[in-house]
Amino acid sequence: MKLNPPLLALAAGAFGIGVTEFAPMGLLPVIATDLGVSIPTAGLLISAYALGVMLGAPLMILTTGRVPRRTLLIGLAAIFTVGNLLSAISTDYSMLLIARVITSLNHGAFFGVGSIVAASLVAPNRQAGAVAAMFMGLTIANVVGVPLATWAGDALGWRASFWGIAAIGVGVMAALRLTLPNLPAPTGGNVAAELRVLGRGPVLAALALTVIGSSAMFTVFTYIAPILREQTHASLGFVTAMLVTYGLGLTLGNWLGGKFADRSVDRTLIVTLASLSAILVAFAFAMPFAVPTSILVFLWGIASFALVPPLQVRVMAAAGDAPNLASAMNIGAFNLGNAIGAAVGGAVIAGGLGYPAVSMAGAVASGLGLLLVLFLTRKRSPVTVPAIG
Repeated sequence: MKLNPPLLALAAGAFGIGVTEFAPMGLLPVIATDLGVSIPTAGLLISAYALGVMLGAPLMILTTGRVPRRTLLIGLAAIFTVGNLLSAISTDYSMLLIARVITSLNHGAFFGVGSIVAASLVAPNRQAGAVAAMFMGLTIANVVGVPLATWAGDALGWRASFWGIAAIGVGVMAALRLTLPNLPAPTGGNVAAELRVLGRGPVLAALALTVIGSSAMFTVFTYIAPILREQTHASLGFVTAMLVTYGLGLTLGNWLGGKFADRSVDRTLIVTLASLSAILVAFAFAMPFAVPTSILVFLWGIASFALVPPLQVRVMAAAGDAPNLASAMNIGAFNLGNAIGAAVGGAVIAGGLGYPAVSMAGAVASGLGLLLVLFLTRKRSPVTVPAIG
């Protein structure tokens, strides 16, 4: 996709949100020590963020339906910035917990509205690619932003990371103001219409598919570090390299998912889910071997995020003329899938089934998603990308 300044501004917002969501995972020991709490207690900062995403998406969408889209996106970036500033100046755990919830309130609405705005900026046959371009910021955050934030937190103190993320928020607000056209609020949209959309069978099916697809990814990814340490007998350097490799796979997969979803959403989902199942089955057997593991981690990253653009576009298409709430709720569905996947993987480990069984459980989840897509496509014509915006 050609250089598109508004899409770059939206991608910058996605980058900042990605960093602020995932960076605390690497900062938990530092935060726990500084604030005098346990690691599990510090881990609630991540859970609180996920809860805020799920609650904030409908709250923001239903109360801002008449706000012009550029103004709304800048306002959401402002919430993000304020939340990170509060995190940076937090003096105790309670204040930091509240700051994390505030920060999360923008997440679902920014990606939901941003996806619709991104799709409206390009021709109808390039809309999935535009959504992928915005989500590219999220994948790059995992490759570059999160490691940098973790390093800054270790070297300069965890508050330095939040100061840096807040600065990104200021830059995003400026970029959105300078590049986005003055897009009006959707005409004819209202709270009742947005809520009615959530009752549509195709929308519920699309949201369910997002939950399943996300759970397939996070069943395994949540435990990638202990898998590599205990099964592959990897060094810390190898684990870090694999995380970067996975992030690079996410970036490539996001681009490929957008490119092929512009041709056929359903076909892209079928191929990707089938590939993800096969990769995770292979990973279960290849864990003890470093070279095959390296290759599979990269392929796994590609398959995992090739799902994102077609899943997002599928929900937007199913929602029709009232896509804002459904699009934002789809981001909440991703987070719900993350939580379910982590719980499933944890249950497999706690049951003494071993780490290869965790990868098999992820393959089963991906297989369930594949069956759901096949079932839905048999009931109607395959989804191609409609004009959105």
